[in-house]
Amino acid sequence: MVRVRGARVHNLRDVTVAVPRGAVVAFTGVSGSGKSSLAFGTLFAQAQHRYLESVSPYARRLLRQVEAPQVDAVTGMPPAVALEQRRSVPSSRSTVGTISTMSNLLRMLLSRCGAYPPGAPRLDSDAFSPNTPAGACPECHGQGVLHRVTERSLVPDDSLSIRQGAVASWPGAWQGKNLRDILGALGHDLDRPWRELPAAEREWILFTDEQPVVTVHPEREPGRVQRPYRGKYGSARRLVLKAFAESRSEAARARAAAFLEQSVCPNCHGHRLRPEALAVTFAGLNVTGLAALPAARLAELLRPHTAGDGPAALITPDLADRLTALDRLGLGYLSLDRTAPTLSTGELQRLRLATQLRSGLFGVVYVLDEPSAGLHPADTEALRRVLAELRAAGNSVFVVEHDMAVVRGADWLVDVGPAAGSGGGRILHSGPVDGLRAVDASATRRFLFDPPPPPPSRHRAPTGTLRLRGVTRHNLRDLDADVPLGVLTAVTGVSGAGKSTLLAAVAEAAAEAADGHRVVTFDQTPLGRTPRSNLATYTGLLDTVRRLFAATEEAKARGYGAGRFSFNVAAGRCPTCEGAGAIEVELLFLPTAWSPCPDCHGSRYNPQTLQVTYRGATIADVLARTVDEAAAFLADTPAAARVLTTLQQVGLGYLRLGQPAPELSGGEAQRVKLAAELQHAHRSRTLYLLDEPTTGLHPADSEVLTAQLHRLVDAGATVLVAEHDLDLIAGADHVIDLGPGGGDAGGRVLATGTPTAVATAPGSRTAPYLANRLSRHGS
Repeated sequence: MVRVRGARVHNLRDVTVAVPRGAVVAFTGVSGSGKSSLAFGTLFAQAQHRYLESVSPYARRLLRQVEAPQVDAVTGMPPAVALEQRRSVPSSRSTVGTISTMSNLLRMLLSRCGAYPPGAPRLDSDAFSPNTPAGACPECHGQGVLHRVTERSLVPDDSLSIRQGAVASWPGAWQGKNLRDILGALGHDLDRPWRELPAAEREWILFTDEQPVVTVHPEREPGRVQRPYRGKYGSARRLVLKAFAESRSEAARARAAAFLEQSVCPNCHGHRLRPEALAVTFAGLNVTGLAALPAARLAELLRPHTAGDGPAALITPDLADRLTALDRLGLGYLSLDRTAPTLSTGELQRLRLATQLRSGLFGVVYVLDEPSAGLHPADTEALRRVLAELRAAGNSVFVVEHDMAVVRGADWLVDVGPAAGSGGGRILHSGPVDGLRAVDASATRRFLFDPPPPPPSRHRAPTGTLRLRGVTRHNLRDLDADVPLGVLTAVTGVSGAGKSTLLAAVAEAAAEAADGHRVVTFDQTPLGRTPRSNLATYTGLLDTVRRLFAATEEAKARGYGAGRFSFNVAAGRCPTCEGAGAIEVELLFLPTAWSPCPDCHGSRYNPQTLQVTYRGATIADVLARTVDEAAAFLADTPAAARVLTTLQQVGLGYLRLGQPAPELSGGEAQRVKLAAELQHAHRSRTLYLLDEPTTGLHPADSEVLTAQLHRLVDAGATVLVAEHDLDLIAGADHVIDLGPGGGDAGGRVLATGTPTAVATAPGSRTAPYLANRLSRHGS
């Protein structure tokens, strides 16, 4: 057994629990109950902490370390491998092939077993990689595209003068003014329309490689002292290309990309490789052709070459088995050249899981974060078999899971709860799955053993139709679809069938339509990338709270305005940590660590600001409250109550107001965005698009979210969701089922109509599961 004693990570309440090794253990509970804090924050963190103690300090600093857990003792814990639903910084050079290491095998296959042109020398495997100097096309450096700047891209309106902002790519504020002042000092006319400047002068301003340095005498501004300074000029092209290539800010790179014209590389025609590598083939295809095939089809192509004594028989069996593992996890539609940024977090996790199937590790604990996320019910059985294989190979499998089909197949169940946040953090049950029947306090029990009937479809009558004709993008090929307006429509199909692509096509069609529909898209991207962005700032609640504090007698007597109560303003924030609440500590040979600020102790504010209270609470106290706690505290403040009520309506009552945005899951971030939108009073003639909104939600939380979506439709909106949750699908007014498979095998409309009608559609992989859910309660 793995035994935990006295775990106090996040909201865990001095938890003591024991779970068996060599078993599939499911951790369940409502969102925010503490199950991830137990599985990842305690068990995996302790396993990694112990392992790193055996590693030299120099090597340790190169590894991403999790914080040592607050726990009295963990015994019997083997080495652990964590597969979380988090993505690293996305790179267009990172692909399915590189993540799974199958690209190495494919390059080796071409190098050793490929058909070379007569007289061509044999190439090393590096020559088949666009990420190495030996293989990258010299023209586009392995990117496949060329990014160029032109006068038209840099100066979209040539009727403007330089002073009026003709060079649109220049930065704003001081740097843009600085460049204009330097050009003025160099003798250029700043007030003449751009189109009237000589061509040679326009060419020099935009594209010169020179960087002259001149003395600039800035124009005087009232009340400011302007002193001469030495300024160096850089062309508009230089600034744009530098920002695009070197900036670490996604926003800055996106802004620079807007001034670039992209074209397919004329040398490699987008294949990213040198001509000599592209001339080598295997089974009639070069390396880019093989990498572009769906994994399932590539495995079929390689199978005939797995027998025999040649070098191909040494390489292809392993490669074909790895590809088959992808197919078994519902990822057979992915190609090896599919870039990492286009993968969902669920796809990334299952991709890593498929890689582990071939690792041959023994005696380790795999800790997985909702491996069923984004999986169609048809693929869940395959996932259960994969988990059983890892167990049969001598490993332990700990899964944080909301899918009841996966939970039923576990050997052991740990249910955490009973509620979220401060209402959770207790072990309600730890034992065989069937033992949960006797635990009345568990929110999981009724969904596991006696699922409630799905909400009946209301069969609302559409108020109109959005017609899509001839849609061709990704795997959608000349697709026609009619999307009813004024109702709740579910888009269904296996992973890769084209659901997200259809949502994007609907958004474009609705934006171009003349009927004036407002389009709102909710995805699972983070709310913000820094801890300074939090729930209160994103929803606008902090502005209301700051005004409440500024209106107190104490604040008025001190002359404090609302800005004083922001931890981003120098007057109100703690000067030691500058409002961060923690201090960054540089450790020699160890990763950078963060410790609570010794002065404000994590409150983020200076002592003078914290002397002002509202109903006995400081501004830091309010931010430390959960949404549910704050709703009672601010019930008589309409602006605050409206925000807090909508957060509760989407099931986020357990989140703290000051919870940093990076700590929120993708599903939580999507629901925060939905709550922010729900504050708007006018919802008629609005089209809401949601991509798998129930991902990461316990069935009890899904019920709350589904009810909120129906309320949107009742208020006159149109809701379109791409979804696998059978309860949400069964309660929809209309269903559009795509398939039949993923990738090239999908992209077709198989059935449309009411849930009952789609449940009888022949050839649909969704139909039998939907029919079973509807018939279970006679719906």
